[in-house]
Amino acid sequence: MNKPEHIVIIGNGISGITAARHIRKFSDKKITVISAETEYFFSRTALMYVYMGHMKFEHTQPYEPWFWEKNNINLLFDYVQEIDFDDKALKLQKNNRLHYDKLILAVGSKPNKFGWKGQDLKGVQGLYSVQDLELMEQNTANIQRAVVVGGGLIGIELCEMLHSRGNEVTFLVREKHYWGNVLPEENAKMIEQHIVENGIDLRLQTELDEIIGDENNRVKAVKTKSGEIIDCQFVGLVVGVSPNVDFLKNSSLEINRGILVNKFLETNIPNVYAIGDCAEFRKHPTGRRNIEQVWYTGKMMGETVAQTICRKKTAYRPGTWFNSAKFFEIEYQTYGTVPAQPDDSHAVFYWEKPEKKVSLYFVFDKEAHRFLGVNAFGIRLRHEVCAGWIEKKKHIDEVIKFLSDAFFDPELYPDYHQEIINDFNRKFNKNIVPAKKSWKRILEFLKA
Repeated sequence: MNKPEHIVIIGNGISGITAARHIRKFSDKKITVISAETEYFFSRTALMYVYMGHMKFEHTQPYEPWFWEKNNINLLFDYVQEIDFDDKALKLQKNNRLHYDKLILAVGSKPNKFGWKGQDLKGVQGLYSVQDLELMEQNTANIQRAVVVGGGLIGIELCEMLHSRGNEVTFLVREKHYWGNVLPEENAKMIEQHIVENGIDLRLQTELDEIIGDENNRVKAVKTKSGEIIDCQFVGLVVGVSPNVDFLKNSSLEINRGILVNKFLETNIPNVYAIGDCAEFRKHPTGRRNIEQVWYTGKMMGETVAQTICRKKTAYRPGTWFNSAKFFEIEYQTYGTVPAQPDDSHAVFYWEKPEKKVSLYFVFDKEAHRFLGVNAFGIRLRHEVCAGWIEKKKHIDEVIKFLSDAFFDPELYPDYHQEIINDFNRKFNKNIVPAKKSWKRILEFLKA
């Protein structure tokens, strides 16, 4: 009897584990998942809630420990030191060599550092891994003041984590607005006000110059480009992440910023694939950015590569762009094309209810009035409906008229539909009448 094909996956994040689960669903192939971070898969986005005391680490694991043995997925807690692509073998720290027939690289990201003086002092760190969380517990014990550097999603999460323990937090953002490369100015201003109202010392257009240490080689202050000295006992450096590919750079694998792949997630080496944060498309299948480091794209890549390995060669088709996050208690969703700075072909409709911290930011084609995308703050929207409107190229008037179909908030939440339509009619000289929510229309999107 022939031995089953051995699939080795390096990385047990959402990409690697999704690939393993789907390969098992489709086949009886031998599967080994290797990770040096944790023994079991966990939800990375939940790390902040462990620190804040809302859950224990074991609660972040979507699957019980017995799941892996029951599904015949071998988990190997080890570190890959080197890959011999010619011999199809991995050199491991604890278990010598491991051979594979097909290899999936799902090695994730690492926090960026930009060579600041003092960036390696004690009490200075990023936040990405379980080890980072453990280090943060040590570094923030008995502190009073912290500085967070970097104006993205991890930055605001880190601010909330530190503030939840009663620390004073200064938030340094280099750009004119918070998350200025992603959020339109209207959205950014609302979130900036919310950040300040939650007790964070937000400093816009403020750059870090250096981190100052004490006689024990521990951080005691930061210096900004303007020369201001801010005392602190902890510095969070969260200025984005980069593909975790340093250990592969002297190999025959083609690498740019990430591991270069085609639309089938194939690398330049036969039977070697790359998925998730570490993958970089030579040309993105839908024209988006060549590196997409978000949860849902990693999951879809895992599903796609499993299809190719077990069934038929399948191209990556991520569909309509979406993402979600939370800014303290304000929920955020985005669907489709919502540039931070609309170009001449875009028209914008922005509605906000400031006292409730809710807003919608619509983008549509200026000529054809085709709906292109939306940012939602404080209002939950139904994914299938929003994606369906974009994919079916609906007119913005129709989207506004049937907006209630997209509302996903609980039944007793406020319904702002009439208020939104009144504002849209006033701004664009329309006379649209709101349509009542229709489950028949919603189900059509769900079926699609």
